[in-house]
Amino acid sequence: MEFVHLKDLRASCLEPVDVISGYQSSSNCSYYKSTKDVATHFFFDALNKGTYVLEYDLRVTNLGSFNNGISTLQSMYAPEFSSHSENIKIKVVE
Repeated sequence: MEFVHLKDLRASCLEPVDVISGYQSSSNCSYYKSTKDVATHFFFDALNKGTYVLEYDLRVTNLGSFNNGISTLQSMYAPEFSSHSENIKIKVVE
């Protein structure tokens, strides 16, 4: 697929460590990463068929129970091609 956007929503108890936007690469793909208040966005020029793992560091800021947001993958020019992950619960204890 070409021109793909991945939006990874974060729980309110998590803050990203690296907030600088820019081009990065991992595994066998390259992407532009942009960090915003609620989510981290990944923009791919081309994404081949396969399994990819994207990781970035987060810092825990609050104790309690939280719902982590979903991750949405969508084609920028053909939005009917999209997918999303499940919501997970996060419990932070001291």
